[in-house]
Amino acid sequence: MAASTLGSAWGPLRLGVPGFCRRRPPRGLWARARRLSEPVASGRSVAAGSGLGASGTDRYCLELLRKRDYEGYLCSLLLPAESRSSAFALRAFNVELAQIKDTVSEKTIGLMRTQFWKKTVDDIYGDNPPHQPVAIELWKAVRRHNLTKRWLMKIIDEREKNLDDKAYRNIQELENYAENTQSSLLYLILEILGIKDLHADHAASHIGKAQGIVTCLRATPYHGSRRRVFLPMDICMLHGVSQEDFLRKSQDRNVRDVVYDVASQAHLHLKHARSFHRSVPVKAFPAFLQTVALEDYLKKIQQVDFDLFHPSLQRKNPLLPLSLYIQSWRKRY
Repeated sequence: MAASTLGSAWGPLRLGVPGFCRRRPPRGLWARARRLSEPVASGRSVAAGSGLGASGTDRYCLELLRKRDYEGYLCSLLLPAESRSSAFALRAFNVELAQIKDTVSEKTIGLMRTQFWKKTVDDIYGDNPPHQPVAIELWKAVRRHNLTKRWLMKIIDEREKNLDDKAYRNIQELENYAENTQSSLLYLILEILGIKDLHADHAASHIGKAQGIVTCLRATPYHGSRRRVFLPMDICMLHGVSQEDFLRKSQDRNVRDVVYDVASQAHLHLKHARSFHRSVPVKAFPAFLQTVALEDYLKKIQQVDFDLFHPSLQRKNPLLPLSLYIQSWRKRY
């Protein structure tokens, strides 16, 4: 499938918010959006501005998220005040697990760390969390919202299986990984918001899969610098592309076609998620704000003709906080 056919295959990407120019946002929205992206002087001031307590564990989770998952940090800030601290705890837990693979030199060490988190979750549900900041905040979230243990354990189990440095055999394997990690995280955030709705769960499943696919694409340059490639092998083989082509940062058309096919799958999941828009409770929409960042990346990769290594793809979008704020105000996802 030629990358140049994207416009006809995908249709126009819905970046930003439709109708933005037809309806004026409330006064003060711009200033609040700017404050979202401004660096803060200390963890204490972040916690205070986010409606969080002043405890050290609060600040630890918030700062970890701001440094390691900036988009998740912004999305969490836009949740209702009573849900933010729990969302920060969940996303910090996800960051702790996600960075295991990149911070250990041996699989055995990684397995020891995942075992620590398995025991930690067991201890949390036994009301005996270890003295670790993320664990303490996660314990508070579990007690406050009666979170489902199964979703937490799924995230750990899937991250553990992913410690092997192997490419995904096919796109379904990548989607399964995304379902058990990113979608499970969204199910938990829905629980924080008090949402129990089948349509919201379906939307969360598709958005989580889109998140996992986009994350795989975005991380390819970093993994390539460490001589690793995780893009689905079936799509690479379909276009006659080897892992070495990505390690050499090849600009060949068949390499771009691989990227196009993978990105198209993410776009398809976003489209499916939005097909439930009229059935999903409005109260659930804040959980899905990350669709703004996902579409932003898909638009940028389209603009550079699916050159996965283009420098523009590695830069933060300074308008992302504003886009998130507007999407939140519009009550859309």
